[in-house]
Amino acid sequence: LTGHTADDRAETLLINLLRGSGLDGLTAMGPIPTRPILTLRRAETAGLCRRLGLATVTDPSNDDPRFVRARVRTELVPLLDSIAGRDVTPVLARSAAVLGADRDLLDVLAADLDPTDARAIAAAPAPLASRALRRWLVSDGYRPGVATIQRVLAVARGDAVACELAGGRRVERHRQRLRMRNHGPVASGGGMPTTGAS
Repeated sequence: LTGHTADDRAETLLINLLRGSGLDGLTAMGPIPTRPILTLRRAETAGLCRRLGLATVTDPSNDDPRFVRARVRTELVPLLDSIAGRDVTPVLARSAAVLGADRDLLDVLAADLDPTDARAIAAAPAPLASRALRRWLVSDGYRPGVATIQRVLAVARGDAVACELAGGRRVERHRQRLRMRNHGPVASGGGMPTTGAS
């Protein structure tokens, strides 16, 4: 079990926003059984522990300004509270929950797309195509970033016949099917699409 609270979820959303995260990052941390107090505020949990006589553990890095989370907690959230004229933590946590529901719907819709069908991927709305491709690449043990997904989409659309991925992987289009091959490590400068159509 973790002690993550609504405050942690709001902070995670802000941290991921600063990193340029997409929908997955902006959902912050979702409710799962190992996060039983995610809807409670940090002050509520501390008060509960005091009333029940429970000892608490505090991670010293949470107050260390060398870490982004500490600065978000002690500088950015108070600034946002001041600008908004109210406590923004519940608003941010609610936004993360709404985005989580949207993400879950996109995942369900993307699951119906065959990520190796180049025509279907090329015709699908970009958010669905991207999620289907990400699921396919992750299932092979690869963790693609946005730029990688864009290169694979270019292959699906016929703007390139292949693209190199990290770790010596290559995605190719052949007879309207995408396939991934492992060719060993790519030399420096790899990762660019191979132009042309198939």
